[in-house]
Amino acid sequence: MKIFTSSLVFVLLSTIVFAQQSPTPAEVVQKGLSAKKQMETSSLVRHVPFKNIGPTVMSGRVVDVDVNPENTAEFYVGYASGGLWYTVNNGTTFEPVLDTAETINVGDIAVDWKNNIIWVGTGENNSSRSSYAGTGILKSTDKGKTWKNVGLPDSHHIGRIVINPNNPDEVVVGVTGHLYSVNEERGVYKTTDGGTTWNKTLFINNETGIIDLASAPNNFNVMYAAAWDKDRKAWNFEGNGPGSGVYKSTDAGNTWTKISVEGSGFPTGEGVGRIGLAVFDQNTVYVVHDSQFRRDKSDTKKDGEGLTKEDFKTMSKDAFLKLEDKKLNAFLKTNGFQEKYRADNLKQLVRGGTVQPIDLAKYLEDANAMLFDTPVVGAEVYRSDDAGKSWKKTHEDFLDDIFYSYGYYFAQIQVNPANKDHIYISGVPILKSKDAGKTFTSISGRNVHADHHSLWINPKNPMHLINGNDGGVNISYDDGEHWIKANQPSVGQFYYINVDNEKPYNVYGGLQDNGVWVGAHNAREDVSWHQSGHYPWESIMGGDGMQVQIDNRNANIVYTGFQFGNYFRLDRAKEKQTYIQPKHELGESPYRFNWQTPILLSPHNQDILYLGGNKLMRSMNQGDDWTAISNDLTGGGKKGNVAYGTLTTISESPFQFGLIYTGSDDGLVYVTKNSGGSWNKISNTLPKDLWVSRVIASSHKKERVYVTLNGYRWDDFTPYVYVSENYGQTWTAIGSNLPASAINVIKEDPENENVLYLGTDNGAYVTLDKGKTWQAFSEGIPDVAVHDIVIQEDAKDLLLGTHGRSIYKTNIEPIQLLDNTIINKGLHVFENEGMKWSERWGVSWSKWMEPREPSLPITFYASAPGKFTVKITTASGKILQQFSVDGDKGLNYTKYDVTITEKAKNILEKEFPDDKVVKRKNGKYYLPIGSYEIVISDGKKTEKVGLEIN
Repeated sequence: MKIFTSSLVFVLLSTIVFAQQSPTPAEVVQKGLSAKKQMETSSLVRHVPFKNIGPTVMSGRVVDVDVNPENTAEFYVGYASGGLWYTVNNGTTFEPVLDTAETINVGDIAVDWKNNIIWVGTGENNSSRSSYAGTGILKSTDKGKTWKNVGLPDSHHIGRIVINPNNPDEVVVGVTGHLYSVNEERGVYKTTDGGTTWNKTLFINNETGIIDLASAPNNFNVMYAAAWDKDRKAWNFEGNGPGSGVYKSTDAGNTWTKISVEGSGFPTGEGVGRIGLAVFDQNTVYVVHDSQFRRDKSDTKKDGEGLTKEDFKTMSKDAFLKLEDKKLNAFLKTNGFQEKYRADNLKQLVRGGTVQPIDLAKYLEDANAMLFDTPVVGAEVYRSDDAGKSWKKTHEDFLDDIFYSYGYYFAQIQVNPANKDHIYISGVPILKSKDAGKTFTSISGRNVHADHHSLWINPKNPMHLINGNDGGVNISYDDGEHWIKANQPSVGQFYYINVDNEKPYNVYGGLQDNGVWVGAHNAREDVSWHQSGHYPWESIMGGDGMQVQIDNRNANIVYTGFQFGNYFRLDRAKEKQTYIQPKHELGESPYRFNWQTPILLSPHNQDILYLGGNKLMRSMNQGDDWTAISNDLTGGGKKGNVAYGTLTTISESPFQFGLIYTGSDDGLVYVTKNSGGSWNKISNTLPKDLWVSRVIASSHKKERVYVTLNGYRWDDFTPYVYVSENYGQTWTAIGSNLPASAINVIKEDPENENVLYLGTDNGAYVTLDKGKTWQAFSEGIPDVAVHDIVIQEDAKDLLLGTHGRSIYKTNIEPIQLLDNTIINKGLHVFENEGMKWSERWGVSWSKWMEPREPSLPITFYASAPGKFTVKITTASGKILQQFSVDGDKGLNYTKYDVTITEKAKNILEKEFPDDKVVKRKNGKYYLPIGSYEIVISDGKKTEKVGLEIN
């Protein structure tokens, strides 16, 4: 469970170094999306094949489910940043159907099942730290084979789509709007011509959008809208305001009247937060509300309870010195104070004036802890039985432990279509009520994720539920008493990934709300694990999974943790974990830790660990003890309820111990050349106030360093990529032909200094010339946010950690070798690993099973597109097999099935009379053990390479 959840044109970055951060215009986004597609068609790496290696079982955040009412085994699931998936077998298998569209970021889906029309409101409707923007409304009339953008391109985030069941061309949409900036394209929009034109029918202000819409089941004219006034910044989130409220329409969304007004019984004013709607009929309406009004302070501490942080805010020096040591020590231990802070020495510090009692409270008040101290009302449910004229809260007590301090992430309510007193509310966990909201019980199961965002109730059998949550899809047939998990799609939301050097090597990664997992890179990602009972990936940490470092001397020693700097040293062999978060000194301001706090094992000594708060911390003994080796390396933070003014990235040069770079969430980059003895700010000429997503010290040249900046938190999607050849004294922009998409990561190739890899919010790229030009990857990978990139150097594998589609892998040896010599040849065939001959080729263990058929990958480079002949020959040039392939300019990949012709069989047996080539059970002949050649020709040039069957 999370603690707090938080275009495209070709841009010459050098012309915008001093530009103010402002939202990227919608027309720039649209032009850039087209430019990216065009870029993919000419990319030299367009055919580099990526394979998704999972994991799947923990899944990712679901935003909506839409089920065929006539065949409930058929439904669509919308994942926040993982696209739209379709099943026809009740979730046993799914297929992605949005991957050909311009974005896979989903806010809401609506399906006209009678006409097979799908509507997708792009841009997630939950305002979390990684709620990615969309590009408007997408529509498909062929079950997702093709998609068309039908409008609202500057909406960014869509709250809800409602289709008139009697007129598929009449659609009403609630637009939430931009996440981090004001905009005019918010409110309610309506089309009566299937999306050709739109009419804005409700607009409140440029900070208030529509988060939910619902119509009466049997009367489309009666409709309700939930308005949400919010303001998210990198340092603060206000999820409430006077613009929030409930509106009603009686003419199918053409006109609206606010009904949550003074005297109606529904809260009004500054404290009104996110609202969810459920309409049973024309008269009965439910609302779940994330109330940000403060609770009555009458809930005071009872006599005899232990000390609390609040006690020390007003405690005098004398009162502190009179505290019982036992009582004070209980407070100190319970709240995680360092061992050196115990009653006897603390009282000595207070006597001497070094420490004041209030410092104990300040010691605990980081941005995250202060969130939980906020005494808001939280979740509450209201019902109207007179069509919204008056409202009454359904329960007397507070609904605690539902929304906690992030109700903005939830606020979903559903009513049983057959019984108006049966309702469900989604939060942490999911609850049901059978008495119209007077009392609630949890229906979460042990195999159900805690955070809930969607629930479908079968109108013909209300015991049948389909639930969408942060851990995927669950299905129940007994009203939530028991659940089936349907997590076949690979939709994990990774923040960070890493690899070790084991054989086979393992992949580690931290996920949004799903902890930290590890698995072998070649683990089978299929259903066979159901039989063995052992899923090939393992969870090693809970919470929101963060960064991972692995000791290269002992892969059992792993450093990882969860949000806001809560890190541990794991000894996986001994099943032991040690908490290692650095602690500030009493009297100091608390360290500020980013949601994704950076950690780094020194490449020079694997006992040395770095961790970034607002200062850089260093441990010389695996995290047991810490020293701050810098002053504050940020702008000092800002007042708000989100940790800000924090380090986001750390890099130490492999050439020199103590040559360290840091980057912060407020745009500052620093370097030290003497292990923190002195620091220099090197970001003065870079764009201001942007998130430093990566700083990377080069492994090819000591003076070289790369920096990427990310404008996501300003709704600025410009690609900011820079290199310095002099330790950051001067910078050169190297993103001249990149489509504008926020940059999350840059990675230098370890073997070829000309090759760099980029991960953006909309895909991955590579440059072969140090950033002069960039090539787009596209084969096998959709336009998904790439949060991290890692290279396993021995295997020459590139892995992409995506925030929505788990992890992808490809071999990059051809890219590493792709230099001017190969390019100037015009045609080049790359070496292959050969194959090991197997008795199983062409046979199966049962006549009912498909025979095993081998496949040998062949990779070649061509300077021009055309038709190419592939020949498999003996060393003396006799042809054993021949086929043709179409090739494009750039890297090309084809496969050879290792078969030979019957004529080739006779050639081999004549040349080697002692070796018989036997026809296999599938009727094919295969290459016997031996040495052969692969010969490729375009009619003008011919290249060949050896092939070994061992």
